[in-house]
Amino acid sequence: MSNALVIIPTYNEKENVEAIIRAVFSQEKQFDVLIVDDSSPDGTAEIVTKLQNEFPNLFLEVRKEKTGLGAAYIHGFKWALAKKYEYIIEMDADFSHNPKDLIRLYNACAIDGADFSVGSRYFNNKINVINWDFKRLFLSYFASKYVRVITQIPIFDTTAGFVCYHRKVLENIELDKIKFVGYAFQIEMKFKAWKRKFNHLEVSIIFTDRKKGTSKMNTSIISEAIFGVIKMRLQGLPK
Repeated sequence: MSNALVIIPTYNEKENVEAIIRAVFSQEKQFDVLIVDDSSPDGTAEIVTKLQNEFPNLFLEVRKEKTGLGAAYIHGFKWALAKKYEYIIEMDADFSHNPKDLIRLYNACAIDGADFSVGSRYFNNKINVINWDFKRLFLSYFASKYVRVITQIPIFDTTAGFVCYHRKVLENIELDKIKFVGYAFQIEMKFKAWKRKFNHLEVSIIFTDRKKGTSKMNTSIISEAIFGVIKMRLQGLPK
C-alpha cells in the first residue's frame, strides 16, 4: 500500500480509463489509484474491474447515480481517509492532467511541506493551456482571476482540479457541509483550506485538452461558479 492515493472520477470514460490507470502506475513513485465511477453506461467500471486482476493497488467505487464532480470526490475523500492514506490527489481521467506531474504535486507536500498543492495552469499569470478555443480559455482564466478578487484567496488557479491534499486538510474540512458539486467545488475546497490557515504551493503544469471522449463542462456548472462564489464570499463559509 502506498502512502498516496490518486482519485480519478469517471463517467463514460471507456476511451481513457485504461490508459490513464497504466500511466499512473508507470510513474517512478508508487501511487494507489481509486476510480470513482458514476455508473457509466459505456462500461467504464467493467474495464477497471478487469484491470484489478493486474494491478492490486487499483480500487473501484461505483456510485448509483451521477450527482456531480464534487460528490464523487467527497466519496473518494472519505474512502481515502478511512483507509489511512496520508496524501490524496485529485486527477482527471482524460489526460488533461499529465501523470508525470503527480510526483511534483506529491513532493510539494511530502518534501517541501505544503499542506496542499495545486497543479496550476495560470501560475504567476502565465497561461499553460493547450488545445482550448479562445472562448473556453478566456472563461477559465478570468474565472480564476474573478475568484481571487472576490474571495482574496492567494491562488492563481482557483478552479484547478489537479490538487494534492495532506489528510489533515480533509480531516479539518467538514466534507458533508461542502455546498457545491460542480465547477465551484474546487473553489470551495481551496477557500476552506486557506481559511483554516493551511499553507499551499502552486506547481506550474501544462494542461492539455482531452483528445478522446466528451467534456463534462456545461453552462450550469459555470453559473454555479460565478454566482456561487459571490454568495460564498458574502455569507462566508462556516469553519
